[in-house]
Amino acid sequence: MEEQEMTQKTESAEKDNRLDINTDENAAGTSHLNEPVQDENATEKLETALQEQKDKYLRLMAEFDNFRRRTAKERLELIQTAGKDVILSLLDVLDDCDRAEKQLLANEDLAAQKEGIMLVFNKLRSTLQAKGVKPMESIHQDFDVEKHEAITEIPAPAEELKGKVIDEVMKGYYMNDKIIRFAKVVVGK
Repeated sequence: MEEQEMTQKTESAEKDNRLDINTDENAAGTSHLNEPVQDENATEKLETALQEQKDKYLRLMAEFDNFRRRTAKERLELIQTAGKDVILSLLDVLDDCDRAEKQLLANEDLAAQKEGIMLVFNKLRSTLQAKGVKPMESIHQDFDVEKHEAITEIPAPAEELKGKVIDEVMKGYYMNDKIIRFAKVVVGK
């Protein structure tokens, strides 16, 4: 009986081995030879995806190039017409200058001429101030290389004026709190 049991176990083990010879993944076998090849379909999918990505990339580059051209054109137009508003407001002052010139030639009253010229100057200052331009206060201020350009140094008339601005050769100006022209000054030493 023992022999019979052993024979049955051996036959059973051989039968199990014959039925599925590929149970060990490292063992060679032919059970997957009849499956269809998936590589061709995967290659086609990859090529299609690649073409889609290329198309998206080309469209994005074209869109960016159009954006760059459009903004460059807008920037050029903005630069060309940036001063238009200021110039238009200064044309009123120029008209006043022309009228003042006519009055200077026609009228001999010196006080009236002086008053008219002062009105033109005040209008010019107020027009520039309305556009954000304001003069820089420099006289008797400490010399600051960030705001002033020293033309020359002279001996200070008083001890407290050493290192300070004594005279202003050319006024400095701010436009919207940003320096647009440095003041040319004489500094005491």
